[in-house]
Amino acid sequence: MFLPAVAAAGVTYDTLSNASVTDDTFSAASVSYDTVALNIQTVTVSAPLKRDGDYRRLPVAASTLGSKELNGDFIVEPKNLSLTVPNMMHADYGARMTGSIYMRGLGSRMDQPAVGLYVDGVPVMNKNNYDFDYFDLARIDVLRGPQGTLYGRNTVGGVVDVQTLSPMDYQGVRVGAGYGNGNSWHVQGAVYARPTAKFGFSVAASHRATDGFFTNSFDGSHADSGRSSALRFKLQGRLGRGWMVENSLYANLVRQNGFAYAPYDEATGRAGIIDHNDPTTYDRVGLTDGLTFRRDGARVRVSSTTSWQFTDDDMVLDQDFSPRSMFTLRQSQRENAFTQEVVLRSATSGGSQARRWQWLTGFFGFYRHLETEAPVVFKRDGIDELILANANNGIHTAFPDADLLIREESFPVDSRFRLPAYGLSLYHQSTWRRGRWSLTAGVRADWEHTAINYTNSAEIHYRFTLTMPDYKALPVEMNGRRGKAYFEVMPRVAAMYELPAGSLYASIARGYKAGGYNTQIFSDIVQNRMMGALMEDLGVYFDGVGEGGSAEDAISYRPERSWNYEVGGHFGWLDGRLQVDAALFWIDCRNQQLTVFPAGNGIGRLMSNAGRTRSAGAEVAAAWRVGDLRLTGAWGHTSARFLSYDDGREDYAGNIVPYAPRNTVSLQGEYRIGLSGRGGASGDSSGGGVFSGASALLLTVGGQAAGPIVWNEGNTLTQRLYGLMNASVAWETARLSVSVWARNMTGTEYNTFYFKSVGRSFVQRGKPLQAGVTVALNL
Repeated sequence: MFLPAVAAAGVTYDTLSNASVTDDTFSAASVSYDTVALNIQTVTVSAPLKRDGDYRRLPVAASTLGSKELNGDFIVEPKNLSLTVPNMMHADYGARMTGSIYMRGLGSRMDQPAVGLYVDGVPVMNKNNYDFDYFDLARIDVLRGPQGTLYGRNTVGGVVDVQTLSPMDYQGVRVGAGYGNGNSWHVQGAVYARPTAKFGFSVAASHRATDGFFTNSFDGSHADSGRSSALRFKLQGRLGRGWMVENSLYANLVRQNGFAYAPYDEATGRAGIIDHNDPTTYDRVGLTDGLTFRRDGARVRVSSTTSWQFTDDDMVLDQDFSPRSMFTLRQSQRENAFTQEVVLRSATSGGSQARRWQWLTGFFGFYRHLETEAPVVFKRDGIDELILANANNGIHTAFPDADLLIREESFPVDSRFRLPAYGLSLYHQSTWRRGRWSLTAGVRADWEHTAINYTNSAEIHYRFTLTMPDYKALPVEMNGRRGKAYFEVMPRVAAMYELPAGSLYASIARGYKAGGYNTQIFSDIVQNRMMGALMEDLGVYFDGVGEGGSAEDAISYRPERSWNYEVGGHFGWLDGRLQVDAALFWIDCRNQQLTVFPAGNGIGRLMSNAGRTRSAGAEVAAAWRVGDLRLTGAWGHTSARFLSYDDGREDYAGNIVPYAPRNTVSLQGEYRIGLSGRGGASGDSSGGGVFSGASALLLTVGGQAAGPIVWNEGNTLTQRLYGLMNASVAWETARLSVSVWARNMTGTEYNTFYFKSVGRSFVQRGKPLQAGVTVALNL
């Protein structure tokens, strides 16, 4: 935890719901967080042009958390953000590869995300990079509902916009460290410097490690241990003639024993013990460089953001998650992605006509190239049970004394994929204001081409005891290429009416999530083709053997499209001490993308499309400050159901869409007790030692709840509503903070994820009690 250090001019980050920003750029100000006060200088590039100031003055449901909330609530990773924002959950699926965010009933376990992520104006193109360490952040904005008009593809649920601290805002040295149970510890440090009025730079680094909270009973190893490191280097400066530049380089490294999955008894609803003989790990190296040029002219403001993103990750799975030698998967991915965005926006100055009509137009293009190797290795138990048992059961109906044998103790199904994709977008949005009314209309044209090149092969040596004295080689290959192009138009219309104590708004928006290709189902297809080839070679045929060889329907999935209808309001009473945001929404979604598992003993999984779903709900966020007491709360409710979905085995119409929580709740109380100080006035950080100045105790108690969460399309398995209690005690001076904190204080047992593999059910359990101490120092 670091001390809150910076905020935008005119921004009060004391509310959960939204900040109050006077302009897109920051201006000189002195910002005080009770005992912490820092002089903030002019920012050059920080705020993207898409952000139109205060979200509470716009027709959108949004939550803003500043550095005070992020530090005080110990939000150090995306999963900590879950439930704090109404109707949002960043699910813990056991590894930092699965950065799945659910919002308003929409989400994605694999492939295309439903919620977009931006960091310092750069769109994160690979969902595997969504789960990263939060440190030295200035603010996070969460926009709920489709944001396709301005942000494009894969934002059907919303957008998370992360802004890191700027060296033009704050200069100094920041260090911090912490330790908690599970042998969890972290250290971080940063230097922010502004050598001249026109140039600033910063270097920030973080390292985290943990032994985890779960044990693999097979060998007594830590099932969820891990470590991560991150480095951020930022340059900002003025170039003259009104131009400003920013370059931000971010590198991250993850090494993790993940996927601490336990067998699940569907009859009793109880999880068993984690017990697998092969390793389960996830490693990632990521690099991102974003270069932004910006100019604020008298009539037009323009920005250009160019990014390069590199991801190299490796996942190793004991895919049967048992002590038996069934089969393993190793998935290695390497991706390069390039993005370019140009935004032009009308200036806020220019007279009454300019203020009545504000416009924004932009261009976005991207190219990404993903290479994947995903060999599945069948071991002896897997060969006997998944291949031979199936084949011999059929053979024995005609030849009771004959058997099919496979010589290999193990054999791989090699799978290699190349998935290039590229796209172009043009968009425009205008806002007209007249009196208390404002009308916003925008549209985006989005074109994208995606392709898959696949090479899959396997070879076994088999013998049929009735007719074959020797083993015979059987090679199977599945190679090919496919490509698809998509074109989508995403309009948005909104109206807002200003009230004396807030505003009311209504909006209609189109959401779009790109289609793509399944890679995790190819091993099943190759296995089935192998069985079919075996039976054909032997001249015998039995129902159920060799089925599923056609890849036509399995390897691709269609785009997801939705219409979002929303009404809401932003309200402020008691001179701004009480702020409330509320919204009602209705989402009509076609071809919603769902992760499904093959029937029987299939080992893969694939993205499929439901016919039609409907999601309706409500959300409220409130913040109230009374003297030294601050109360915040957020509640979201979503009812997401299938209107039509038949997978060929069962009709799920009327059932609840799985994995998204029906309710999210967050309540928190924070009380500050001022203590006597020495050596300076309260909040004076300009001089004195670490212990100089006034100090304070900050007592925080809160709770969060989520659920129920349905785990399958048939709605036979459910995680009931569960609650977590959190608390912290912090002692703060102008430069030093020492905090003692705890999460899930009551040790609530709950599950965060459910899935099936080889016909068996597994769950990821939620983390138990976590507690620790954190120290932060500003120099």
